[in-house]
Amino acid sequence: MNKLTRIVPVGLVTLALALAGCTNASQQETGSEGAGAGSSSSATADAGHGNDALLASIQKDPEIAKLLPSKIADKGVITVGSSADYAPAEFADTDGTTIIGYDIDYAKAMGKLMGVDVKASNATFDTLLPSVGSKFDIALSSFTITAEREKQVNMISYFTAGMAKAVLKGNPKNVPADSLCGVTVAVSTGTSEDDDAQKQSKECVAAGKKPATILSYKTLPEATTNVVGGKADISYGDSMIIAYSVARTNGTLEQLGGITQAAPFGVVVAKNDDALAKAIQAATQKLIDDGTMKKILATWGNDGGMITKSEINPALK
Repeated sequence: MNKLTRIVPVGLVTLALALAGCTNASQQETGSEGAGAGSSSSATADAGHGNDALLASIQKDPEIAKLLPSKIADKGVITVGSSADYAPAEFADTDGTTIIGYDIDYAKAMGKLMGVDVKASNATFDTLLPSVGSKFDIALSSFTITAEREKQVNMISYFTAGMAKAVLKGNPKNVPADSLCGVTVAVSTGTSEDDDAQKQSKECVAAGKKPATILSYKTLPEATTNVVGGKADISYGDSMIIAYSVARTNGTLEQLGGITQAAPFGVVVAKNDDALAKAIQAATQKLIDDGTMKKILATWGNDGGMITKSEINPALK
C-alpha cells in the first residue's frame, strides 16, 4: 500500500460513544488537514493514560543516550511534531490540548531511554516534513515510508499497517474474508479503501459475480456504526483504526481476515542528522526487544502492527 488514509479526528475520538449508542438498543495521507479535537469517551481517555506506569518504569540507557546529538542532549528535550487528528496513533486528550496515542507513548519511551524529555506539538500534516530539523527534531505522525520520502528525509521504521475489515462478532452474515462480491461494504469517502472497494466491485462484475454495494461515509467511525446497526456487512479501513474500533466495542465487532497491502511506518528525521536517526533506531529496537513496544501498542488495540526489526530507510518491497 503506497498511502494510508488520514481520518478526520472528531469521528474516531467519539467512536466508543457512537458505537455504544447502537449496541445498547479522508483524505489521502499526503494531503491531511487538522480538523481540531472533539470530545473523548471515557474508554479513550483511559487508554490515553494506560501506559503511564510503564513509561515511568523505563530507565535511561547510557549506550543509547550517548548516540544522541549534543544539541538535543544539552537542551534535555526532543521536540516532536505530530498532526493530532488520527486516533489511536495521535490525537487530543479530553483537555483538547494534550496529545495522546500510541505514537506519543512510543516517543516518550524513547525519550526515557535517551534521558531527555519529550515535547509533542500539534501541526497540520502537510507542514511536518518541511519542519523537521528546524522547528521539530523529529516528526511522528503515522508516516508511511515511501521511496520518495526516503530521498528527502531519514525514516526509521517502528510499525506496520495496511487495510483491514471488521464485521459483527461471529460474522453472522458469513462475509468472505477475501472477496467483496455481493457484500455491502461501508467505507470512508475518498480513502484508499474506498478506491479499492470500487476496483474490487468492477472485478466482481467482470468475473460474472455480483458487485459490491458500497456505502460511503465521511468518516470510518460512521461506516463502522452502520455495521453495528446492520445496514452494512463490513467496514473497510486502515488496519490500526479497525483494530482500535474492535477493541472499543466490547466484543460487538471482530476483525475479518488479516491485514492487506501492509506498509511500514517511520519516524522522520532530517536527512543530514544521521546521529539522531541512529539514536532513534537503537531506542526503537530496544523497545521492541524488551517487550515495551508490544505493551504500548496493546493498550491501544494495535499490537498486531508490531515489527521485529527497526531500520533506517528500509528497502521497500
